Amino acid sequence: MHYQPLPFDRDLIDRIIEDHPTPFVLYHEDGIRARARELTDAFAWNEGFQQYFAVKATPNPHIVAMMAEEGGGADCSSVAELITCERLGITGQDVMFTSNNTTMEEFEIANKLGAIINLDTPHHIDQIAQLSPLPEMVSFRFNPGPERQGNVIIGDPKEAKFGSTREQLMDGYRRCAELGISRFGLHAMVVSNELNIEALLQTAEMLFELAAEIHRETGISVECINLGGGIGVPYQPGQEPVDLPAFGDGVRKLYESILVPAGIAPVRILMENGRAMTGPFGYLITKVINQKSSYKDYVGVDACMSNLMRPGMYGAYHHITVMGKEDQPADRTVDIVGSLCENNDKFAIDRKMPATEVGDIAVIHDAGAHGHSMGFQYNGRLRSAEIVFNDAGEFRAIRRAETFDDYFCTVDFDSVKVDRKQSATVG
Repeated sequence: MHYQPLPFDRDLIDRIIEDHPTPFVLYHEDGIRARARELTDAFAWNEGFQQYFAVKATPNPHIVAMMAEEGGGADCSSVAELITCERLGITGQDVMFTSNNTTMEEFEIANKLGAIINLDTPHHIDQIAQLSPLPEMVSFRFNPGPERQGNVIIGDPKEAKFGSTREQLMDGYRRCAELGISRFGLHAMVVSNELNIEALLQTAEMLFELAAEIHRETGISVECINLGGGIGVPYQPGQEPVDLPAFGDGVRKLYESILVPAGIAPVRILMENGRAMTGPFGYLITKVINQKSSYKDYVGVDACMSNLMRPGMYGAYHHITVMGKEDQPADRTVDIVGSLCENNDKFAIDRKMPATEVGDIAVIHDAGAHGHSMGFQYNGRLRSAEIVFNDAGEFRAIRRAETFDDYFCTVDFDSVKVDRKQSATVG
């Protein structure tokens, strides 16, 4: 099992709860920073390697700043994410704008930041041509279609709305060169949350060979190749994390066997991981508030699918421990549920757990990515606090919990009056 003892104890949780009631997300800063350094070290052989943190995974400015402090850039897909970078002082080619179904306004904002524009399709070139000045660097996202198989999260590339065909790429590079753009990149993301190194290396091999083909067909040498952000998280007990040094070495061998003979080296290798950077280092802390037995046994907690929708959305597994009962036998089969008016508001189904009591603290593991960021407000559930702690036992809130004033702040109650007489008249 990859699950190690929690990097915090009940004393820390009790201190946090004094000011921040459950549920809340707790991030381990030392773990996040160590992971960023481990990935950078794995690619130390490539001069100019850079990890662009996928802001969508954990878009808290404090987390994005951590990634930048560790030498990373930021991969953005929306205006809000671009504004986050701008306010943090992350600009220029430390920003990559990877979007789809993109508006002219979004391109203008990204270009103003000096970001690398990663085009989903050459259909956007007409928009790019209107930018002044033109982007300094343009990249294209490749969709291999029937050439590759995706995985559960990405799906079949032929069905994906993302990326361009091989023929579209060739045309796109030529058209951009005619506009006067002279610096180019290449990108693809075929798998997501992938633990198999061979599947990750297949993407590198595919892109390196494509870069060589682009050079032969158009004379254009891409300056950087973005391998995507497919490195996975071992969510389930028994799964092993990706061996980053082995992965980096595998990419190096492909680089030397494909790009060097093609005469287009040196090429900067980029990645855009989000999940792998923060996922294992975030914990959703929740409290048991109810227990129920009907046709099944249920443990009700004060978090719900709006805090972490992955299990309810597509059955994703998240390991769950009960603080203080880690060594007790898991001899009770339960569903662990929230309180939304949706039956899929479940963190676990038929999960073996130790006996629980109201007041127990449950820890939902690997909730540091695509958790808080995918939150919603169905049933008027408020977004929870985000808190960072370190190995010294210090903690700080990096986002306060929402209040009902926050929830209603976009509604003008003063303009609303219930006129029961009017209702009766209409009836």
